Amino acid sequence: MYLKNLTLRGFKSFASSTTLKFEPGITAVVGPNGSGKSNVVDALAWVMGEQGAKSLRGGKMEDVIFAGTANRAPLGRAEVVLTIDNTDGALPIDYTEVTISRLMFRSGSSEYAINGDPCRLLDIQELLSDSGIGREMHVIIGQGQLDRVLHSGPEGRRAVIEEAAGVLKHRKRKEKALRKLDAMQGNLTRVQDLTGELRRQLKPLGKQAEIARRAAVIQADLRDARLRLLADDLVTLRTRLEQEAADEAAIRERRTETERALNEAQERERVLEAEEAEQAPRLAQVQDTWFRLSALKERLRGVADLAAERHRNAAEAREEERRGRDPEDMEREAAEIREQEEMLRAALEEAQDGLSAAVEERSGAEEALAAEERRLQAAARAAADRREELARLRGRVEALRSKAAAGRSEIGRLADAREEAEQRAEAAQAEFEAFEAEVVEDPELAAEHEAAQEALATAKDAAESARAALEGPRRALKEARSAVGSARSADQAAQKKVAALQARIEALGLTLASAADGGETLLAAGADGSLDGVLGTVASLLNVRPGYETAIAAALGNAAEAIAVGSLDTAEAALALLRSRDSGRAGLLVGGGAAAASSRLPGIDYAADAVTVPDGVRPAIEHLLRDVAVVDDVPSAAALVRREPSLRAVTRDGELVGAHWAQGGAAAGAQSLLQMRATLDEATEDLAAAETAAGVAAGDLTASMEREHAAQTAVEAAEAAANEAQSGVNQAQAELDRVRARLREFDAQAAREAQRAARLEADVRAARGEAERLTKALDAANESLERDTEAAEELAMRLAESEEAAEVAEEAGHDTEAREELNARCQELRAVEMEARLSVRTAEERVQAIAGRADALERGARREREERARAAQRRARREEQARVAKAVHRGARTALERIEHSLAAAVRRREAAEQAKAAREAELKVVRTQVRELSATLERLVNVVHGNEVARAEQRLRLEQYEQRALDEFGLEVESLVSEYGPDQPVPPDPDKGEDAQPAPYDRTVQEKRARIAERQLNQLGKVNPLALEEFAALEERHAFLTSQLEDLKKTQRELLGLVKEVDDRVQEVFGAAYDDTAREFERIFARLFPGGEGSLSLTEPGDMLATGVEVSARPPGKKVKRLSLLSGGERSLVAIAFLVAVFKARPSPFYVLDEVEAALDDTNTQRLLTVFEELREASQLIVITHQKRTMEGADALYGVSMRNDGVTQVVSQRLRD
Repeated sequence: MYLKNLTLRGFKSFASSTTLKFEPGITAVVGPNGSGKSNVVDALAWVMGEQGAKSLRGGKMEDVIFAGTANRAPLGRAEVVLTIDNTDGALPIDYTEVTISRLMFRSGSSEYAINGDPCRLLDIQELLSDSGIGREMHVIIGQGQLDRVLHSGPEGRRAVIEEAAGVLKHRKRKEKALRKLDAMQGNLTRVQDLTGELRRQLKPLGKQAEIARRAAVIQADLRDARLRLLADDLVTLRTRLEQEAADEAAIRERRTETERALNEAQERERVLEAEEAEQAPRLAQVQDTWFRLSALKERLRGVADLAAERHRNAAEAREEERRGRDPEDMEREAAEIREQEEMLRAALEEAQDGLSAAVEERSGAEEALAAEERRLQAAARAAADRREELARLRGRVEALRSKAAAGRSEIGRLADAREEAEQRAEAAQAEFEAFEAEVVEDPELAAEHEAAQEALATAKDAAESARAALEGPRRALKEARSAVGSARSADQAAQKKVAALQARIEALGLTLASAADGGETLLAAGADGSLDGVLGTVASLLNVRPGYETAIAAALGNAAEAIAVGSLDTAEAALALLRSRDSGRAGLLVGGGAAAASSRLPGIDYAADAVTVPDGVRPAIEHLLRDVAVVDDVPSAAALVRREPSLRAVTRDGELVGAHWAQGGAAAGAQSLLQMRATLDEATEDLAAAETAAGVAAGDLTASMEREHAAQTAVEAAEAAANEAQSGVNQAQAELDRVRARLREFDAQAAREAQRAARLEADVRAARGEAERLTKALDAANESLERDTEAAEELAMRLAESEEAAEVAEEAGHDTEAREELNARCQELRAVEMEARLSVRTAEERVQAIAGRADALERGARREREERARAAQRRARREEQARVAKAVHRGARTALERIEHSLAAAVRRREAAEQAKAAREAELKVVRTQVRELSATLERLVNVVHGNEVARAEQRLRLEQYEQRALDEFGLEVESLVSEYGPDQPVPPDPDKGEDAQPAPYDRTVQEKRARIAERQLNQLGKVNPLALEEFAALEERHAFLTSQLEDLKKTQRELLGLVKEVDDRVQEVFGAAYDDTAREFERIFARLFPGGEGSLSLTEPGDMLATGVEVSARPPGKKVKRLSLLSGGERSLVAIAFLVAVFKARPSPFYVLDEVEAALDDTNTQRLLTVFEELREASQLIVITHQKRTMEGADALYGVSMRNDGVTQVVSQRLRD
């Protein structure tokens, strides 16, 4: 494998496309300084992936693009193409010739390609690294890199060997594994935390799951008991309804008879009312005739009087003569006004002519004034220009004077500097002569090393004491955290109790807010206005005296859960709404009407007195509670009912006793709405107490957390002390490392002293050269001072002449008398113009004032003639009206006499009709009294029937509620409920009693006790999480999954740690072998370059092959020193070359690029180096940048590089050997 072609386009000074063809052996690139030889080296490094701009001798990567010259424009991109002969297959690619290209644009973007196919930089680096060409480009030795190899330290020299041995890819593999380990550690920690958290959650969730299982068994038992109680209630209520249906027949018969009598009375009433309605129009007609005749009589009398009055007025009226102006006089006045208008218009034209003349004269004066102003401004600008010129001249004079003063100062400074440079040269010479003693080792370093070791031991003892002192605060912190856990448990229990009470209050509120199935629909319709008259639920409208809630709930029964409406019409509309929406059933309490009167017995506590209700539903509630008395117990209730059978008695515990039936408590463990409201109040009080207890628990938790925080602070302080002690250990260790580093740096110090000697010698030469340069500069400064002094005097004379001319021009520019005269003339002409404008305006206003008056007078004359003609017509019309009024008066008197006869007959007919009406009204009054009495009787019967119907409706409503409850709560149809759980069905035995237990007959008391026990057991269980079983199963599954993932992560971690160890072993093996070969080759190469000298390589830490550095020892022949810093520049270059060649021989690469590595060598050492090159060329291709003729003579091919006039590098090749 060898480099075959290198093509450069736009790379640095290679603006044009340039191709260099290489062959195996040694290729020398020669040319003058600055011609672009090293750019060939930079191009090779760049195309093979170099990313450092400084390594390419630039400030930024865009500097590699041709920047342009005075004769050639800059380019926008740079491209380098390298062709490699791969006949031997050194590159792991199936091509005998491999082309690598890199293209870069000025925007900073780069493109890479292998054989024309786009690729990544990483692809190129990996391709080359497998052939012995390292990523750090150790095969390219540029200018100044020899000293860097020596001065890079043991670690840097190790890096060169590793690069050649291919260790870098192993280190990259190890770094990748370590990065995976770091990332995996975070995942491992997270999975461990999650697993621990799930493990902590499993135990309490398992307890919740067990409680959920127990709750499911208890709930099944409670459901069975409630179903049997509900079936018993259904059967009992159905039987009661059947018995009460037979009591309605007698009441219905009485109601029928009363209705028949009422119908007869109402029929007679309708007959009389019909007769009344039939005669009423006749009476009205008679009365209307009388009224119309009376009115006509009055109107005729008024017409006759009016006609007589108009005749009299017309006969007496005389037409008054009109006293307006004479039309002929008005026409003469109009002619005079027209003559006056003509005169005013002539005066207006004369005034306008005068105004035009004044305007023209004023414009001329203003133009003359403007010209004078321009002249004065031009004079002012000229004066300003002269002043500016004077200022420039003064500035130049001052500048020359300042320059002369600065020159004198510079002369003094240069003289002082020359003297100082001469003194520095003498001092440098003296210091260089004094610097002859050989550098000896510092005796204080051993003492410092021993002191650093003692300080490290002391710091370790202090750190151990601090760690022991940390145990006490940690124990206190553990106790404080335990106390916080107890307080947190108490706080959580209090919060759970508060949450349970809040949930209970919310459930009670939701129950109170709802009604029967159709109740929600009706309440929603009343809220949105689609149904008027909905008042709300009965329970929400009642305000019950404390302690009476259970009694009132029992007395009202299901009516307490009904919806209150304002009237029967609303009830009818509500039922229609429920049917239309298919929203179920709802009980309705109809309000409105008057309260039924009932007699009160003394000494009885009526239930109606224990409630307060709105007026709208008061009659209905009083009707339901009118015969209900509240007593203390059942015996008192029974005694009251025996004494007063018409009453019903209810105890405060809810037992209801009547004459024919009794009822104990509420239905099957259910609470009424009134009881629920009382329970809601009690729960609210309990919630307040629980919240108080929660506040106390929270306070305890806060105090415990504060104590925990104090303990945590103490632990942190102790840890800080321990960390500080450990920091002392680290500092002591660092001090020890520093002393050791000083020991290692002692050699480097010696090298720097040798360099200092060289610098001192150079300083002597530089100081002497500086003194000579300052002497020449001092002579030049004296000559410049004389020239500046003469120029300043000449400019001062010109400045005086210019100032005199400026004063003359300034005086000429101040002559403003002509401008003042023109300004006064303009003001005078403006006043004349203003007076002319006023004259024109006055004439115009006078013309406008008189214009139109002549036309107005002519129009007035025409109107006056027309008015006189209309007055004549009015006189003729009034005479005609007088004749008509006289005839109307005679006709009205005749008609008035006839009307009076007709009016007398109408009076007689009216009186007869009124007498007949009075007789009919008397009979109708009697009939209506009978109708009212029968209606009252029928209403009482209807109320009785209605009361019974309401009671039965309540029972049916309760029955429907039971049926709906069976369907909604238990999901059973009524028939299935009765057939499976009815009182005639035996109760299955309890599984806990064993297999020998037999079914028992239904006993309500036993089932109620069974339900209470189940409810109490559920309450004892507390809040049950119904999803605990599913959550526990899901949590167990997730815990198992995470546990398996954790094991997988730990396994992967172990594998990665094994990989790291394997890589470390491989690195030790590869580096050890490469070091041994390099050390052996170094001794051999050193002996060839330094005949009679000794050179060797050693490891800084032989026991640690992963971190050890490589030291170089060199003793040229005839010298006792071994430190590299004490060698001359040429000797150091040879040692560096020997080290690099040893690396090249130990681990050969296909080619090497050497840039002026022999520049510091003399002919003898160059000849020795050429023998080494001859040895290298046997296995590798060499490309050498050189100025040495001997090197050129040993090359196989020669490339000459030169710089054209346009700043572009050109190349000429010459083959020296065949």
